[in-house]
Amino acid sequence: MGLAGLARLHGLFAAYKPPGLKWKHLRDTVELQLLKGLNAGKRPASEHRVRFLLGPVEGSEEKELTLTATSVPTLIDHPLGKAHSGRGLVCGPAFTSLKIGIGHRLDAQASGVLVLGVGRGRSLLTDMYNAHLTKDYTVHGLLGKATDDFCEDGRLVEKTTYDHVTREKLERILALIQGSHQKALVMYSNVDLQTQEAYEMAVSGMMRPTNKSPMLITGIRCLQFAPPEFLLEVRCMHETQKQLRRLVHEIGLELKSTAVCTQVRRTRDGFFTLDDALLRTQWDLPSIQDAIQSAAPRVAAELEKNLRPGLGTQQPSSPGWPWDSEGPSSALGLESHAGH
Repeated sequence: MGLAGLARLHGLFAAYKPPGLKWKHLRDTVELQLLKGLNAGKRPASEHRVRFLLGPVEGSEEKELTLTATSVPTLIDHPLGKAHSGRGLVCGPAFTSLKIGIGHRLDAQASGVLVLGVGRGRSLLTDMYNAHLTKDYTVHGLLGKATDDFCEDGRLVEKTTYDHVTREKLERILALIQGSHQKALVMYSNVDLQTQEAYEMAVSGMMRPTNKSPMLITGIRCLQFAPPEFLLEVRCMHETQKQLRRLVHEIGLELKSTAVCTQVRRTRDGFFTLDDALLRTQWDLPSIQDAIQSAAPRVAAELEKNLRPGLGTQQPSSPGWPWDSEGPSSALGLESHAGH
């Protein structure tokens, strides 16, 4: 495979990170599999050099010696050669390391879409970051208890009843959350709401912050409600998975109960979705090469569109997600926006 195979590895691709696996372990596993594939290819023919070797004169009966120009292998690729060169089998495999970058990270407990950049593709990860693209998550919650780390398996802090909690009450809280975060998004976007441009950006979902900001939720809704369990879909930017777990905890408090987060799963990172994410069985050289080549035109087009000066990030539409709602709720940690 060699250099030809390496040339097809520059770019971005998405992998599916299972829960319980650290992102560093995933990256190292991918690198190991890529190196294995690159080094498995057929090696080029050994190089030869012209040497002047001492030998008897051809056709002479006397023991006369002379120097004869002879083509001999360099032995650089010979497995028994001494390690004096940086090439071939003398120093082991031809490829010993690859530069692989990680996009928006997932912690060990979370799962879902994780974007990686190989070679020159690492610079595209910076472009994705500067584009302030939103990400989608499904977040599972469990009513009735609170823990010290907002996770189901954390140290139990409190147990509460939840019989009074209804889907309508939950959706009312979600509308408050989205409304307060939308107001914060406007503030961090530095746009004048009195202009037609700002209105069109807001309606089309193209509004984005100009710089780094706290977590901003651009959409949140309830997908399932079967007490004590509930399932949320969250569209956000500049988040951490711990902040999403804390969000579940704070929703429980707003409902006059408690709640813990049982699962966080990223279903979209910018323009990469679950359909693009390679499973563990696909973390091999051919699959990753194909994924990078397939995504390259879309990556270039999306980044060009989202990084154009004066334009916000166009996000997939969210039918049925309310835009207008009441102001921020202090119990949800949103009052801090006013100080930024």
